[in-house]
Amino acid sequence: MLKVALGQFAVSKMWEENAQTCLDLMTRAQAGGADLLVLPEGVLARDITDPDIVKRSAQSLDGPFVTQLLQASRGSQMTTMMCVHSPAHSDRIWNTLIAIRNGELIAQYRKLHLYDAFSVKESDNVMPGSEVPPLIKVAGMKIGLMTCYDLRFPEMARRLVVDGAEVLVLPAAWVRGPLKEMHWNVLVTARALENTAYVVATGECGVRNIGHSMVVDPLGIAIACAAEAPTLLFAELDPARLAHARKELPVLQNRRFARPELQG
Repeated sequence: MLKVALGQFAVSKMWEENAQTCLDLMTRAQAGGADLLVLPEGVLARDITDPDIVKRSAQSLDGPFVTQLLQASRGSQMTTMMCVHSPAHSDRIWNTLIAIRNGELIAQYRKLHLYDAFSVKESDNVMPGSEVPPLIKVAGMKIGLMTCYDLRFPEMARRLVVDGAEVLVLPAAWVRGPLKEMHWNVLVTARALENTAYVVATGECGVRNIGHSMVVDPLGIAIACAAEAPTLLFAELDPARLAHARKELPVLQNRRFARPELQG
């Protein structure tokens, strides 16, 4: 059994405040017995009136924000995931999903699909990644990494599952707007059901984003769901449920298409 915690909160303008929030959620998740804590996307800084704050507040992965979290994780086998903005080799930045455990950065993934949609243009500040994210193992289950807008691209989830993922983890900052909560519900559920995989999706809440963090099981059932306010949500992922879903609904065996490949 893999116990997950979803730490939903509203990101502030100050990285120091957000670091403390992350540290508090790590402490509470560990006390609750979580093997995996998933925090939102863009946890360094957020300001609805100043979209360029992500660029000014970016820190390297050996900077003070991540360093604090790494130090706090020492001595613990709980894995913590979130997205931070880090400097790139240009006037733009990376949107980087990081996974930390026991004082070490065990994985990182630079967001492939940038949110250039619904009158927002993430690529003004952010460079797209160029590599398919790695799989990591937590409590015996294989985890695939995705970030927010990646959810709208079924090829991404399918590639990770074909590579062996049993759980898809998605830190997000899903922007409010007409029908956007419906999109979120449908897409999180679809990615789980069509791949017979668990999906753990943590959204930022607050003025700009919907929150609504959720866990969906391999047969499309939401087993945990938050509303619009800050919260720490727990759920248990059962390998036996995964095996049952893949036996009863063998879409991965029945598919006729090859493994999706990343274009240059």
